[in-house]
Parts: sequence; C-alpha cells; structure tokens
Amino acid sequence: MGEKLHWWQTRMFVAAMVVAATIPLLWPDIPPLVDLPGHMARYRVQLAIGDNPWLHRWFDFSWSLIGNLGIDLLIEPLAPLFGLELTVKLIVIAIPALTVAGLLWIAREVHGRIPATALFALPLAYSYPFQFGFINFALSMALALNLFAWWLRLARLGRLRFRAIVFVPLSCALWVCHTFGWGVLGVLALSAELIRQHDLRRDTGSGASSGASGGHWFASLVRAGLGCLPLALPMVLMVFWRSGDHVTGQTADWFNWQAKYNWVIMVLRDRWQWWDVASATVLFLILLKGVRDRRIEYSRNLGLSAAFLFAVFLILPRIVFGSAYADMRLAPFALAIAVIALRPRGGLSFRGAATFATLGLVFFGARLAGTTWSYWLYDRSYDRTLAALAHVPERARVVSFVGRRCRDDWAYSRLEHIPGMLLVRKLAYTNDQWSMAGAQQLTARYYAARGFAHDPSQIVTDRRCRGEWWRPIDMALEKLPRDAFDYVWLLQPPRYDPALVRGMTPVWRDGTSTLFRIDDRRPAADRAPINPPV
Repeated sequence: MGEKLHWWQTRMFVAAMVVAATIPLLWPDIPPLVDLPGHMARYRVQLAIGDNPWLHRWFDFSWSLIGNLGIDLLIEPLAPLFGLELTVKLIVIAIPALTVAGLLWIAREVHGRIPATALFALPLAYSYPFQFGFINFALSMALALNLFAWWLRLARLGRLRFRAIVFVPLSCALWVCHTFGWGVLGVLALSAELIRQHDLRRDTGSGASSGASGGHWFASLVRAGLGCLPLALPMVLMVFWRSGDHVTGQTADWFNWQAKYNWVIMVLRDRWQWWDVASATVLFLILLKGVRDRRIEYSRNLGLSAAFLFAVFLILPRIVFGSAYADMRLAPFALAIAVIALRPRGGLSFRGAATFATLGLVFFGARLAGTTWSYWLYDRSYDRTLAALAHVPERARVVSFVGRRCRDDWAYSRLEHIPGMLLVRKLAYTNDQWSMAGAQQLTARYYAARGFAHDPSQIVTDRRCRGEWWRPIDMALEKLPRDAFDYVWLLQPPRYDPALVRGMTPVWRDGTSTLFRIDDRRPAADRAPINPPV
C-alpha cells in the first residue's frame, strides 16, 4: 500500500480545479477574448455561404488542409446542434479546463504525486495568448499537454509499441488543430525521451563511465529521436501546406529581446497591470525558490522540458508565416512547465507541503476571481456595444472603425473584432476579417471596398503610429469609398472632424460610439464643405 494521498493530490481535488477553471467564462454570452468575435464571423461564413449567395460577393471560402483548423472543424457537427454562439462558448470554456487537467496530469506522471507547488501553475490557463483570442492555438496547447501526459504514462507502463502506433494519428490530428501544439508536443516528448533513454542506459551500465558521458548523452539523444518518430508525419503535411503558390506571409523580427522580455512579464496580462505583473512576479519567485530553497528541487525530466521550451522561445521570431506574436504564445507554457517541474525534497514536512498547497490554491482562486470580474466588465461593454446591431438590417454593408492609441495600453477595449458579430448575427459585411491566403480558409474579395476590405482597416488612431498599418481616423473617414458601404460604425473613436461625417445620419449612439447610415455616397471631393467660403 502506498502512502495516503494529501488533499491536493486526490482525484476529487483535480476535478474541482478543472471545474473551477471554467468559472470566469460561465457568465459572458461571448467569451471576451480579443480576436474571438472575428473568428466567430469566419465560422458564420463557413456555415452560411452555401445558402446565402451574397456572401460570395464579399468573401471566398475554400477548405484546405492547413495546420490551423481546430475549432473550425468542431463547428461543423456541433453548431447545427447548439447554435454557433453557444458552440463557440462551450469549446472556449473547455480550453482552460483541459489546460488545468493537462498540467496536473503531467505533474502526477513525472513526480508520482501532484506536488504542492504545482498549483501555482494553474492561473496560466488564462495566459495572455488565451486572452488575445488565439483559440485554435490555445486548444491545441491544451490538447498537447494532455497528450504529453499520456505519452509519459504509456512509457511508465512500458506500452511503447502501443504508444508508437496511437500517436501517429494523434500527432496528425493535433497538427490539424494548430501547428504550434504539435511542435510543443514534439519538444516535450523529445526532452522526456532523452531523460528516459539516459536513465535506461545508465541503469543497464551501457556507456556509463564518466569518461564516456558525452557519448552517452549523444547516444541517448539519437534513441530519443527514434522514439519520437511517431510524431514526425505532420512534417510532410507542413511541407505541402507551406509550398503552395497561394501561401503568403513573411517570417520576420528575429531576436527582438525587448519584446521577449515584455512577453515574459505579460504572461498573465488581462486588465489591471499592477495585479497582473504582481501575479507574474509570484511565479518568478516560486521558480527562484526552487533554486535557493533546499527543501525544493527541480525534476530533471520537466526541468529539461522547460529549458527546451525556453530555448525555442528565444529562437522563435515574432512573426512566423505572417502570423504575429509567435514567440509570445510559448512564454506562458514554458513557465508553466518550469513551475510543475518543482517538487518537495524528502525532508519537507507535511505542514510545509500543505502550506505550499494552500498558498497555491489561494493564488489560483485570487486569479480566478480577478478574471471573473474582468470578464463581467467586458461582457457589459459588449452588451452596450452590440445594441447597435438592432439598427442594422441583414445583408447591410458596414465599415467599422475601432479607436485605439499608438501606445500599447495594458487593458485592451477588446472591441477590435467585435464588428465580426455583424456577420454572426446579421450576415452583414464587416471589414475586420483577416485575409491571408494559406493562413485560413476565408479571404476577402469585396473589391469595391478597396483598402477597407479586411483587417486591420477597422483600427483607427488619432495620428500615424510607427510600424503599424492603422489609419488616423480623419484619413479613414476621408478616403472611405462611401458607395461601397451602407453604414459606418465608430467604436470608441478618437476625436475626428465632424465635416467628415457630413451626409451621414446617426441611428444609434452610446457615448462616443456611433452608428451612421450613409445617405450621401458621393466622394469627398464632390461634397460641399461644411462651411463653404463666402
């Protein structure tokens, strides 16, 4: 009989943590993640374009095998059952729950019992990449954590042949969900196999002399690579995906150390900078304690995994295949693996371990409470903003301008892609869709909109911003091809010249946000000035 499980190591406690991770997302109708409404708009086109021919005039939608299809595929069978909005909400709710489950499962497989310190990693289920709305990525990472835990379990049980067979299709499915999850699974599996092969060779006495340690590690690395071959098939899929003539998008901004430092500081970024930075500092202190406190140590297995992930984070550029924030997405997961790598040494008393567990639970609870409050506030903002949709008829062509500042404010308005709900609820045109061939199935083809057809044409500022494609609002209103649109939707815009909305009628207003109906469609040069010369 083994030792009695402590309260933080029981299945009941793990189940409670998984359920608790869903709490912040239960109240909002639309999970308030920055990019999510834009993704929901793409799903609506995906589901409706076959029955609504006018959508073909605005968008092209073509299925292709790419490494970014996770929720897009789940929508197909689930949306007819639950409706699009509820389906998206249920899937998004599952992501932090799966992330928590995966982290605790990995900790259990590596340490034999869940260490008390592992609870400090759980708030990273709501990391900055998740808040940003990288949902295919976030789903793939949550799945990758659980698949890695299963990979470890099968090795522990000696079921290596079964593992080799089953992980061929699983790795392909994970790649289809999102390439990043598959890549991270490969890094984690390779590091775990390296330690396992090293320990096997050491225990059998093969190459174990100190003088042959370098060759010993090299041989272990070769065997680890061979052991990970069942995960390699998606490399072929990657070649086919990125070699087509239709594929666009650059890879750039290497070794931007200032940005990488910022990503590490912002791993828990949500709304209140002082709270989010203080919370991240707690994680850094826990990691430091693992180095300085003799009562705590790092697992070689997960310690190496965390080191590999941090190395990839440092090497990755900011933009990969036109997709921004590539390196940022990895930072919280490297940190989470480092935290769950910690475990108490044999000399730590139950009281000491229970203290760590209690503090970790309080930390997780406090972060959940803050995120729940933050999401409630964002939900109120969404409800006020989406009241404008009652004044927009179906099939309308709407150009939206969402105000923001050049400076990267810690708390986003999270309205950057809320115009996507025009497509979701009204099948109306919106100019916030991403349009990059090879990155997703949808591309904008509404040529009459000219430079106002797709993201980031919906972002406007009060002045030119260095390094950004955003337009100043006065320029956007002046250059807007009025004959291509029926409405202009201004969302928390900067100050603008009222003369630029001459010929438009406001039909809805909430604070500075206004929905205008376009009555005068003539170009700016043909319209009389608001104060004509005498």
